[in-house]
Amino acid sequence: MIEINLLPGGGKKTRQRGTPSLKVPAMFAGLRGTGGPRDTWLLAAIACAVIGVGGLSYLYVTQAHRDAKLAESLEHAVADSTRYAGVLRDRVRAEATRDTVLRQLNIIRAVDGDRYIWPHLLDEMSRALPPYTWLTGVTYAGTSQGSAARQIVTASSAPAPAPAKSDSTAGDATKAAPRLATTIPLDTVTLRITGQTVDIQALTRFMRDLEQSPFIERVQLEKSELVIVQQKEATQFSLLALFTRPDSTQVRRVALTANTR
Repeated sequence: MIEINLLPGGGKKTRQRGTPSLKVPAMFAGLRGTGGPRDTWLLAAIACAVIGVGGLSYLYVTQAHRDAKLAESLEHAVADSTRYAGVLRDRVRAEATRDTVLRQLNIIRAVDGDRYIWPHLLDEMSRALPPYTWLTGVTYAGTSQGSAARQIVTASSAPAPAPAKSDSTAGDATKAAPRLATTIPLDTVTLRITGQTVDIQALTRFMRDLEQSPFIERVQLEKSELVIVQQKEATQFSLLALFTRPDSTQVRRVALTANTR
């Protein structure tokens, strides 16, 4: 059988159906040119894209690692803050209890130490009184003895104000609470000693002996004048002095006993 091909060059090739495949090398066909401006800008764009993607990937990984470390540090910090808040709260409570007890002890010491002010003063004045000299009056000037201690006892017995409520527990524990004053202010006892003497040198000796007493200081002559006592001249004087509280080692206390025989 003789066959005649009416389509020269066609041969027996059959037509392929379907989607034509994309030839990737054809996209970069321009790269094989002569290296003109078009090829240079295309290469630069590709390099920038690669660098940008790499930089973004590095930044993402670095930031994720940093976030993980910060989250872990925050977790530890919150745990430490909670633990330290409890410790600080217990410390503030213990210090408040200590200050309250110490304040009460100091009040008791202040009241107990000032019970025998006048016996000490009268004993020192009688010991320092020279011959031919007699006292006509011993008074105090200024605030009466025991006023400061009574005011402190009254303030201590008053109810304390309720603390303000707050939502933050750790922050309140770290706040410094006002410290309770444990020092008890003592009264300043100013003495006014009036008397008479027939010897002016005895007055000088009396002032010097009073100054040497551990219970009296700052002895000053307020005024002196001549008076007539039983038809004789005498010097009437007025002294001012301060009562001092010596160290406990200088105070000698004895029991008050009376012999009934």
